[in-house]
Amino acid sequence: MRFRVIFTILLCCFVSSGSSFARPAKNSARPLDPSYSLALAAANRFLHAWQTQDHETGIMMLADAARQRVSAEHLQEFFSPGPEAAFEIQHGKRVNGGEYVFPVVLFGVSEQKARSHACQIVITRTGKDEWVVQKLP
Repeated sequence: MRFRVIFTILLCCFVSSGSSFARPAKNSARPLDPSYSLALAAANRFLHAWQTQDHETGIMMLADAARQRVSAEHLQEFFSPGPEAAFEIQHGKRVNGGEYVFPVVLFGVSEQKARSHACQIVITRTGKDEWVVQKLP
């Protein structure tokens, strides 16, 4: 009986001191950039338009210069990736004051086989809360 009491006391002391072994969370060394999340959201909206074949939304998000560089046929082809389309956005970086580059992988299905395409999407701030895609991925 005495052994049980001693064992219970030792067990309680050990369990209660377990939290002292925990390490504090590391603080991120990166400063917060509120524009980064806005640019990332714009990239996500554009790629979602691509994935869902929403031509109108995708084209409206293109910068004027980007629209002029590609033909209507190329835009039609780009925004028709197929029913199994998906994308992956990786961590981007700020290039200058209002421009961010995000590496992306586009997954689509051609008639013969599944395909993926690694590329970049460049997002630029044009107004207070307006972001555009500078070139098609």
